[in-house]
Amino acid sequence: MLAPAKRSDHTSTSPVDPTAALVAPLDALSGVGPALARALARLLGREQPRLFDLLCHLPRGRLDPRPAADPDRIAPGEPTTLLVTVEGPPVAGGRGRPWRLPVSAGGRPGELVWFNLRQSDWLARRFSIGASRLVHGRLGRRGDRFSLPHPELLPDTLCEAARPVPLYPLVEGLSQARLRTLVARAAQRLPELPEWLGPAAAGRPSFATALRILHGLAEADPAAFEAARRRLALDELLSLQLALAIERRRREAVPGRPTRGDGRLVEAFLASLPFAPTADQRAADRAIAADLARPVATTRLLMGDVGSGKTLVAALALLRVAEAGRQAALLAPTELLARQHQATLARWLAPLGLEPALLVGGEPAAARRATLARLADGVAPIVVGTHALLEPAVAFADLALAVIDEQHRFGVRQRLALVGKGSGVDLLLLSATPIPRTLRLALLGDLAVSELRAKPAGRMPIDTRVIPLRRLEEVIAACGRALARGERLYWICPAIEGESRAERAAALDRFEELRARFGPRVGLAHGRQKASERAAVMAAFAAGRITLLVATTVVEVGVDVPEATVIVIENAERFGLAQLHQLRGRVGRGSRPSTCLLLWDEASGQEARARLATLRSTEDGFAIAEADLALRGPGEILGARQSGLPELRLADLSRDGDLLLEARTLAAELLSADPGLASARGRASRYLLQLFERTAALGLLAAG
Repeated sequence: MLAPAKRSDHTSTSPVDPTAALVAPLDALSGVGPALARALARLLGREQPRLFDLLCHLPRGRLDPRPAADPDRIAPGEPTTLLVTVEGPPVAGGRGRPWRLPVSAGGRPGELVWFNLRQSDWLARRFSIGASRLVHGRLGRRGDRFSLPHPELLPDTLCEAARPVPLYPLVEGLSQARLRTLVARAAQRLPELPEWLGPAAAGRPSFATALRILHGLAEADPAAFEAARRRLALDELLSLQLALAIERRRREAVPGRPTRGDGRLVEAFLASLPFAPTADQRAADRAIAADLARPVATTRLLMGDVGSGKTLVAALALLRVAEAGRQAALLAPTELLARQHQATLARWLAPLGLEPALLVGGEPAAARRATLARLADGVAPIVVGTHALLEPAVAFADLALAVIDEQHRFGVRQRLALVGKGSGVDLLLLSATPIPRTLRLALLGDLAVSELRAKPAGRMPIDTRVIPLRRLEEVIAACGRALARGERLYWICPAIEGESRAERAAALDRFEELRARFGPRVGLAHGRQKASERAAVMAAFAAGRITLLVATTVVEVGVDVPEATVIVIENAERFGLAQLHQLRGRVGRGSRPSTCLLLWDEASGQEARARLATLRSTEDGFAIAEADLALRGPGEILGARQSGLPELRLADLSRDGDLLLEARTLAAELLSADPGLASARGRASRYLLQLFERTAALGLLAAG
């Protein structure tokens, strides 16, 4: 493994570092006490946010502070600013009813409305009778009166403001006014940083100017706003592409050792299969074999649709390494998935006299010690494991190949930790979700890709239907008939628990209802269970002791039950298309016809209905992933909380694909001319990497 890099002069936060003020903690700002710091941490999704993180929290919109002359000319639902006169005292609504304050604007009667207001004196202090107040909100109507629910109270001085006022996403404990003040204070510490774009900066605002424009702290027209947004998006994407390019150059610079087997294990394995690999699988196997035979470390992404047979291709790669007398490791994100991979490989490879080792966190100490010894001695040519493989105590005699399943669940440091356990280790990344090219470039750079588009022979199409939730009882009755026929079913819910009507599909509630209906054959699996408890439920479902499994998305990947023929996905409109496609792939894995029922809430609108219809029209995961990227963004494709997904706060991959390509070109040109980032522009680029927390790349540079 690469040794930790020593901090260089370029990455320090000494007083000469122009980024020092930006990477300072937010409590360095005046007025930020412990309570406000906690609210800001929630807002920014970081335990210890920096000033730069606050400046990256861009407005969700802007309000025009100039009051409308006539509220009756404003369409309901439109955001508007009004100068209202308070016409009377607030009227208490009683339990569960709102407070209403009678006002007028432009000679028209209206009211300001607050729900769940606990402090009525708050209204009296801010809205005395006869006073004029500047307020902003979404206009509503109540009879012949306009209404403004939960309006924002603006300073009266904004009536003559020359530019729009930013509106930010908020959390409890923060107001728009407080956040605007904090952002303005942070922007006062924003230095003019050295330019890292080089000639590409021509015609673009500087980094600091772009931030000021987007926060409404500089004069700008709509064209200037978009130019500022695209400038910052390019900066963020450049930091990402630089980091990926540095990682790739570092890996390619490591001498490898050709890994060539004699073919005996691969040929015997293929001869034992009851089916022939698809053309895509054969092409991927040839490409991986060529990678292994190269004298340098290589990286390849194996990307396959649901049920396309990635595990078979990975098994061939593992066997080629074993043939050559070397070692291979398969890293999985969960113990459930690791055990399933080990069981599948053990079944396939037993006729060849091979048994893959298993290394997971839940193993007994004695078994763990024995496995570690077999790996260190080279006795075990193949090992399957979880993050336990990354621990310092794990040593290999001659690791040649690292296979990482669900690669988006692992970050750069984790990949490096595994390949660092050998010399010139080849890396094979598996993705169960087809990744659009734009997102692929953002995640992994321009690396070699093999695609598995064709399904193995025997896989039957899945009958997908979109059904309104009001027909829930019919669906439950149909599930009962399927259970009576001896079939196995999944019932997927989007929430684990919740008391609100919006979360009526909570898995716990649905489990209780279905268990009362169908008895002990109903099981429950969700992410809050202990891993051992969840694994036991999954095992019972796979063995047929449980025939109806109520679950959250823990079954999205890693569960292979060919006997399952029906999957019900409740509140399907709350899932991304690619995620729905992954869930649908839990059925249709056997020889019997399978059905996917998408239950949707009609209140979500026809747009949601049309989106779900996409699932009915195609089973092509590649087309679905592209549609999902355009509709909902990258987080819906790979999971918004996955560690491997780059955190993009300023760029939008669904519309900034051209900037991603430009960033890739800029990164390649910069590293070609200045591999060590030692020039003036190179040093500026180091500041860029530091701001966007791509410091692992700086460590790779320092390590040579």
